[in-house]
Amino acid sequence: MPDSTRPLRRLGFLTIGLFDPADPAAGHESTLQVIELGERLGFDSAWLRHRHLQYGISSPIAMMAAASQRTSRIEIGTAVTSLGWENPLRLAEDLATVDLLAGGRINPGLSVGEPMHYDTVKDELYPDSADLEDFSYARVERLARLIAGEPVREFSGRQGVVEEFSNRVEPHSPGLRQRLWYGAGSSRSAAWAGTNGFNLLSSSVIFPDEDQEPDFARIQQSQIRAYRDAASASPGAHGPARVSQGLVVIPTDSASSNQREKYQRYVDQRLPRTRSPQGPKGMLFAPDIIGTSNEIAEQLYAHAGFQEVDEVAFALPFSFDHEDYVQILTDIAENLGPALGWTPNGIGKTPPC
Repeated sequence: MPDSTRPLRRLGFLTIGLFDPADPAAGHESTLQVIELGERLGFDSAWLRHRHLQYGISSPIAMMAAASQRTSRIEIGTAVTSLGWENPLRLAEDLATVDLLAGGRINPGLSVGEPMHYDTVKDELYPDSADLEDFSYARVERLARLIAGEPVREFSGRQGVVEEFSNRVEPHSPGLRQRLWYGAGSSRSAAWAGTNGFNLLSSSVIFPDEDQEPDFARIQQSQIRAYRDAASASPGAHGPARVSQGLVVIPTDSASSNQREKYQRYVDQRLPRTRSPQGPKGMLFAPDIIGTSNEIAEQLYAHAGFQEVDEVAFALPFSFDHEDYVQILTDIAENLGPALGWTPNGIGKTPPC
């Protein structure tokens, strides 16, 4: 169990950026205001989920650019961007551009695999190459190489009077490669991330190995350890291996009675899916953690996955209102974080490597 000798070092939050399709601008503005609030409260990071053809943020790159101009200190990341929807070369250009606009505060979280419901969208997404696209680790490896500044082509130099051409992705943002994260849900993907120099995002959804008992916390712990073992043995590491855990926590310290009832209904409705593996791959979901900050801290200290980390990005519930997020974030920053040994950003803290 963690104690005061290993306090929580970095505190972040994750949001889906929900919006009303009849008024999407208001939802996006709410998300930007939540990020601004997070900075004022001293959070170290804010993370955006990536959602396509849903009523959540479909373009977190654009949102990070906007947020970077309304904040000055908080780090901004994606958790996660599925590369099945992306062209790695174009994405590398966008990420580097936003990172420079943000002063080196961007943390791209990535994953690979076939896009969700691919059969329903492949003819629009890849009309000429749907059956040829490679959704393996090679796709994220290519993105990482491009962000690192490795050559794209042999051609470069001046052409004509004024046009200059580069053989690498431009602009180049030094340090961005070290801030690439991989969203892993299995021991295999966690070890791959460690071997290949990515930081690790471990969320509230995991995939157990065939021989593992369905104990979420213990499986998450084993995956984090597999990641660290692989990272420590990797000759190609890009800096200290960082791990962030992302559970759903809902502190109720300053919540109204109506909010507490609403939050409890949300947790109760989601609880049945956590009792057994789900779907053909046996997905395991972590139960949401609700209560006072002291009650949540006690549960986290007893959580085997939490015991492995000193960074978290607590996930905000999907379907709450703006004022609910204000209350939850305020309680996390003012009550839960300090109960876990955290100090707000800017108060005697050193930046991450």
